[in-house]
Amino acid sequence: MKPLVSIIMGSTSDLPVMEKAMKFLDDMEVPFEVNALSAHRTPDAVEKFAKEAAGRGLKVIIAGAGMAAALPGVIAASTTLPVIGVPIKGSAFDGMDAMLSIIQMPPGIPVATVGVNGAMNAAILAVEIMALADASLAEKMKNYKDGLGAKIEKANKDLAEVKYNFKTN
Repeated sequence: MKPLVSIIMGSTSDLPVMEKAMKFLDDMEVPFEVNALSAHRTPDAVEKFAKEAAGRGLKVIIAGAGMAAALPGVIAASTTLPVIGVPIKGSAFDGMDAMLSIIQMPPGIPVATVGVNGAMNAAILAVEIMALADASLAEKMKNYKDGLGAKIEKANKDLAEVKYNFKTN
């Protein structure tokens, strides 16, 4: 089974955030790979990975990075595949530095960007992109989104059961 999505992180310290993407892809039965690559410490490996990604059959790359957050942009510069950046919260600026670094890409080198620590949303977006050409994935996404609505409906029913003297609903 060949991976369709590659999850890349700047270091394994990003794993607790990026695991949310792995779990979602696993739940959707989407084959994926996971690697640690650093735009600053292993630039040649990052470029080689990005240039070979499409040829290996990958469809989407999810790249998580904190602080300067160069990794998603460096990957996007060397591939035509969609790259989704996950800004990872660091200690200094709560991830805003990473988010701004990923969002502010020059024309021609787009990186889709999710919220700080938003790895699950990155995986959802990756599956939505692939679902455009895969009816099975489209059905899985429909079921997933329908399930989100059902959770809210259940929450409202549960809230209706909460009693207070001055609660009117």
